[in-house]
Amino acid sequence: MPSERFAIVILAAGQGTRLKSNRAKVLHRAGGRPLVEHVLRACLPLGAAETFVIVGHQADEVRAVVEPFGAKTILQQPQRGTGHALLVARPVLENAGVDEVLVLPGDSPLIRTESLAMLLRAHRASSAAATLLTATLETPQGYGRILRNPDGTVAAIVEEKALSAEQRTLREVNSSIYVFSLPQLWPALEQVRPENVHREIYLTDAIELLHRSGCTVRAERVGDAREILGCNTRAELAEVDRIFRQRKCAEVMAAGVTIYLPETVLLDPDVQVGADTVIEPGVQLLGTTRVGTNCWIGTGTVLVDTVVEDDVLIHQNCRIAGSRIGRGCRVGPFAHLRDGAELRPEARVGNYVEVKKSLLAEGVKAMHLSYLGDATIGPHTNIGAGTITCNYDGERKHPTTIGERVFVGSGTELVAPVTVGNGAYIAAGSTVTEDVPADALAIARARQVNKPGWAAARRARLSNPAAMASRKMNTGKRKAPAQNAKRKAGARGRASHTRKADARRKKSPRSSQQPR
Repeated sequence: MPSERFAIVILAAGQGTRLKSNRAKVLHRAGGRPLVEHVLRACLPLGAAETFVIVGHQADEVRAVVEPFGAKTILQQPQRGTGHALLVARPVLENAGVDEVLVLPGDSPLIRTESLAMLLRAHRASSAAATLLTATLETPQGYGRILRNPDGTVAAIVEEKALSAEQRTLREVNSSIYVFSLPQLWPALEQVRPENVHREIYLTDAIELLHRSGCTVRAERVGDAREILGCNTRAELAEVDRIFRQRKCAEVMAAGVTIYLPETVLLDPDVQVGADTVIEPGVQLLGTTRVGTNCWIGTGTVLVDTVVEDDVLIHQNCRIAGSRIGRGCRVGPFAHLRDGAELRPEARVGNYVEVKKSLLAEGVKAMHLSYLGDATIGPHTNIGAGTITCNYDGERKHPTTIGERVFVGSGTELVAPVTVGNGAYIAAGSTVTEDVPADALAIARARQVNKPGWAAARRARLSNPAAMASRKMNTGKRKAPAQNAKRKAGARGRASHTRKADARRKKSPRSSQQPR
């Protein structure tokens, strides 16, 4: 890689109006990262003395992405074009003590480090004032065209709307990636006038001014034209994302991984997959996920920031995030592991089981329809179908601790905080609210009552309409005396209340007075 002192300037101030978004263009994601992060990562191995990112729209959000990589930001306010961005950066570039600058747009995420290094080498070998990275496209619509002199040097960059009929046949286009010698760039930029509809200072205009002043401007074609693709529209963003995914799948397949229908598989750039692993269609491996060797990942499964050790089988349609799956485990189908779930070697989690912030030790089996939250489960314990750890009391989460070689019967509810000792048995259908000692049998359910003949008698009644009608009439008659008794009791109560009121009036002195 080139090691001479130079600076990098990444242009990331634009809004990206054609994306029709409130988010700054360079913050949109493709291939699992913000666009500007891809560009920055491609630049890091070049060894620049300083890396600057020009920010404008959503400057703070862009800073949050680029500053962790050691880049410094320069605010362009207002945004008056790419040439104006370089003029804004001029003081810091001069203070950096560099004579060369590599300029890139923040929305060309497919650019490779090797192509940038080639451009820098070509610039230094030619002693040119500027060296452009170009590409030859089958359909160059939307890009500025490169006009070359008879000796192959560059005379100008002509924007598409200004092309003549003859120039429209040109297929060599500008990538908006340049290397400039700063002592020659500044005088040319100072001459650029904002004589356009947007009243902006374009960096492309400096190329023709350099040529007219007698400076040499050269161009180097990139080997893979896709590297210069921008993301001006949602369709272009989707195409760039597709290329990233295609690249990543090709990378892991070259390392010994089988991917069926790779065009349907999403692998983020930091994902690692071991040899002899098989990935079925529709799988997503995202974030920092690492998958070991000889694994099988079933259709529709999504793994996010998860570690999967060797020899693991994950059936279809599982979602696993922030978890760790030990060697030889079996998971799914339709399992959900999240928030620090950990399966130790040979553990098994089956269909419709959710595991959250829980540790399942070696050989644990939870095969059906269960929720295990905030639980620690000892080795070789069996969790029956429909088991639920009731870990939330409405205010706080509480832990459940289950020892080794415990048998938890189907339909058990474990109301946390609760501990089940080693070797204990819990009867099916129990609601466990107290600790269970080791080797004990816990039964926590209502005693069963059998009523012989009840079902047959009920069926007989239902099958005989006359008997049902008679039963209803008898039921009504039985209710009538009770209702009459209630009415009589109410009448007696009212009469008693009246007598007591009359007695009180007689005792009152006023009650004996006659009206005058």
